[in-house]
Amino acid sequence: MSDKQRNYTAAGFKALQDELDHIRHVDMERNKKDIAQARSFGDLSENSEYDEAKNEQAKLAARAFELEELIKNAHVVDDSEIDSSVVSVGSIVEVHNQERDKDITYHIVGSYETDPVHGKISDQSPIGQALIGARTGDQIPVELPNGNTVHLHILSVSRA
Repeated sequence: MSDKQRNYTAAGFKALQDELDHIRHVDMERNKKDIAQARSFGDLSENSEYDEAKNEQAKLAARAFELEELIKNAHVVDDSEIDSSVVSVGSIVEVHNQERDKDITYHIVGSYETDPVHGKISDQSPIGQALIGARTGDQIPVELPNGNTVHLHILSVSRA
């Protein structure tokens, strides 16, 4: 995998494509109308609506370019080629945090799909990296960015 290439679940990759499609076909079309309407207000040198619409146009173009790059460099993890007993992108992993004496469920996703509130952690995060390649029953020490180490016992591994 190259430095630019990132892993995605099929759902995460589709979300990128959907966002790009929405920007191109909805947001940019609406922005064109906003620019045309602002032009109709007259003198562009003192037209704040025109300036705002042009700034929005630049933001939309930048985000579209960013999404195109992410899509171009995406590696979609094919579930059919993966051993479901081994933690990888797309796995749902139930672990027991020994320091907290608490069971936690993580969904391992690509780095642009993270949603920690819903248990989706990146394969590039310290915990995600430590879990990749592990199996049910493994004991995994994870060094956190703050210097602390947590010990995770893998209770189960399944596919999303």
